[in-house]
Amino acid sequence: MSTQDSSVSPRPSRWGALQPAWASVPRAALGNLAAKLLIVSLGLAITVLVARQGPTVQGAFALFVAVESGLLTLFSGLGLWLARQISRQQGSQVHHAMPMLRSVLRAALGLGLIASVGLLAVSWWAEQMPYAQLWLLALAAPFLLLVPTATGLWLGQGRMWPINVAQVAAPASVLSGLGVAWWFTHGAIRTGPTVLMVLMAWVSGKSLVAVLTAIYALRNAEVRDTVVESTLSAEQADQFRQTPARWWDDWHFVATIGVTNVVSLLNYRASLFLVERFHGLSEAGTYSVAVTVAELLWLLSSSVTVSAYARIGSPDRRVAASVTVQAVRLNVLATVLAAPMLLVLAWWALPLAMGAAYAASVAPLAALLPGVAAYAAASSLSAFYTNHLGRPHLSGAIAGLSLTVSFGLGWLLVPRMGALGAGLSSSLGYIVAIVVAYAVFLKQAGLSVRALWTPSLTRV
Repeated sequence: MSTQDSSVSPRPSRWGALQPAWASVPRAALGNLAAKLLIVSLGLAITVLVARQGPTVQGAFALFVAVESGLLTLFSGLGLWLARQISRQQGSQVHHAMPMLRSVLRAALGLGLIASVGLLAVSWWAEQMPYAQLWLLALAAPFLLLVPTATGLWLGQGRMWPINVAQVAAPASVLSGLGVAWWFTHGAIRTGPTVLMVLMAWVSGKSLVAVLTAIYALRNAEVRDTVVESTLSAEQADQFRQTPARWWDDWHFVATIGVTNVVSLLNYRASLFLVERFHGLSEAGTYSVAVTVAELLWLLSSSVTVSAYARIGSPDRRVAASVTVQAVRLNVLATVLAAPMLLVLAWWALPLAMGAAYAASVAPLAALLPGVAAYAAASSLSAFYTNHLGRPHLSGAIAGLSLTVSFGLGWLLVPRMGALGAGLSSSLGYIVAIVVAYAVFLKQAGLSVRALWTPSLTRV
């Protein structure tokens, strides 16, 4: 059956329209969602620990993590390049994974060393938190890049459990490190340099997990190559042993993904820097909590996208478009239903768990939620642009549009309205951008607007 079907069918009920979308979601998405819930629980435990030291400490920590995220996203193209190479191999068109994995891991180490030099320079000249502590990130930079690079192997295979383990292990190791520090200092962490203690535990724990992840990925790639080669005919085995794809031949693809992801990150975090710029670390701390809570809505959408990433990369446009639309339907419905409940829970829980100062996080959270819920579809649409079309610049252009709208409005609203203005401007930026993202996707997929809510038009 073609991707578009003009036959007339009875109007389905809302649950009837949801059932095909839910049935099409890989069961691995549930495992990934469970892992993300555990990651969020660990992350919230770290956030509560830091936030209870005061909004200023929380603001410094949030800015440090934002810089780290910028480093990771800038070089994330290596892992996604590997994932695309693996996911698009079919039948006899299969090549050794080990050489490709080794090459991207070496590149990650080299780029991490270069980034370390820049971070050390910033730390040397900076006097204000958290930029003066970036020397910690410089020491860990070469290792931190190993996780998003190595997990590209499993992302391309559609194997979620190794990715889940790597993602859960990082915050777990950070909390373990904080627990050890707490035990050794006998509670002195409450009055000591809390930010430095947290940051040391953060970078050391994540570095350890990164090295172990890379070692396991190399071993897994070797086993995979041996198993695959044993199933091939002599002619296919000869082709299998031919020189595989090299990432530097696709450097423009890798670089475009990196720039695109940095733009996307700025889209999520630029408002935080604006709040710090105009109102200081304390208000940035309360606003960062609002952002963290709002982005909990993306738990399901990111889980569905990651688990479906390999199928979205199918060379068959009908298959890729169908999986993408089904993921979008489930993502948007789940976030729209969850947003009001999340706001009520935050209104009650934030001051109780973190302190009375964080009651100020509720208003910007309410402003953020409509845009965050609408933007839940962005991850699946981005996967279609990148993994199926091989055109990551489309994701970058859409994220850039959102950034332009939110930053432009934020420059006007944040000085006058503070964190509330940041939430409003970010939310409007998300909404404008997702409308454009839908239009681009429908054009590239050859679908009508009705296909977004009519399952029969995307059934294959």
